[in-house]
Amino acid sequence: MGLFSFLTKEIAIDLGTANTIIIHGDKIVVDEPSIIAFNQKTDKVIAIGTKAQQMHGKTHENIRTVRPLRDGVIADFEAAEMMIRGLIKMSTAKGRFWTPSLKIVVGIPSGSTEVERRAVMDSSEHAGAREVYMIYEPMASAIGIGIDVEAPEGNMIVDIGGGTTEIAVISLGGIVTNKSIRIAGDDFTEDIREYMRHQHNIKIFERTAENIKMNVGSALGELENPPPDYIVRGPHQMTALPVEIPVTYQEISQCLDKSLIKVETAILNVLEHTPPELYADIFKNGIWLSGGGALLRGLAKRLSEKTNLPVKVAEDPLHAVARGTGIALKNVGKFPFLMRR
Repeated sequence: MGLFSFLTKEIAIDLGTANTIIIHGDKIVVDEPSIIAFNQKTDKVIAIGTKAQQMHGKTHENIRTVRPLRDGVIADFEAAEMMIRGLIKMSTAKGRFWTPSLKIVVGIPSGSTEVERRAVMDSSEHAGAREVYMIYEPMASAIGIGIDVEAPEGNMIVDIGGGTTEIAVISLGGIVTNKSIRIAGDDFTEDIREYMRHQHNIKIFERTAENIKMNVGSALGELENPPPDYIVRGPHQMTALPVEIPVTYQEISQCLDKSLIKVETAILNVLEHTPPELYADIFKNGIWLSGGGALLRGLAKRLSEKTNLPVKVAEDPLHAVARGTGIALKNVGKFPFLMRR
């Protein structure tokens, strides 16, 4: 370690559509929703993360909440930059009278275009980073799960985040075949909103749909340990009078079916393009699920039945990408798959 290494702060960022996680020194120092709130009149930042999320859907004309990332990529450059800056500030030790120079590794979707990669790079640099590296999310996820990505062996990762589902076969430190589809957690939430509107004539916001997904979300119509029905309260669309509706996990499995079929199709497509030798490895090692979507009840079983392959959920699916990004940060010189400008 160099004499002035203490002047450089090294952080790993999992910049997600739903949540942003920052790792510093092996510890998760920030785990906040990817959302920012502005004062409409002055354009000043009022809140970032959890505080901004609490305002989402409850604001008046003077406050605007923004989710800067859509489908896994930056949709609002300025808001993303301010959010990254604010979250980095949260991760910095209090009481310092100097700002250390930053070295950052950021996880990005494997289907990112050159323009989208540049947006992440620019946002990170504008937020104060001196050195920025990027790593594809399925690669970071594999590292975070504990897979030896540089081994001459095939491993398949399905990372279901908020904005994208990343499917990749990894071998010898590289992605052999992959697919990045913009069907993920946000789409499941939107499916639930639509279903409640059409089926029950009840208007619900994003957060309520998210709560339904977490409480009774299911990929199968038959579960061994079914969750109790979830009570949803809201205004009836026609009368505007308050209603209470119990929602079952069977209903949600039905309304998520279309989106889950698209995820299954993408997985089968990647398997179809996998070289036979690596396919044999996947048959032995199974498919690994990570990301928030991996927590959907019955998903591993459903995918296993569809592919005839063993499907395993990572130990800590929500933080797999972040942990892998953190390990990559420590091995910047060792991992050739890290990208720079």
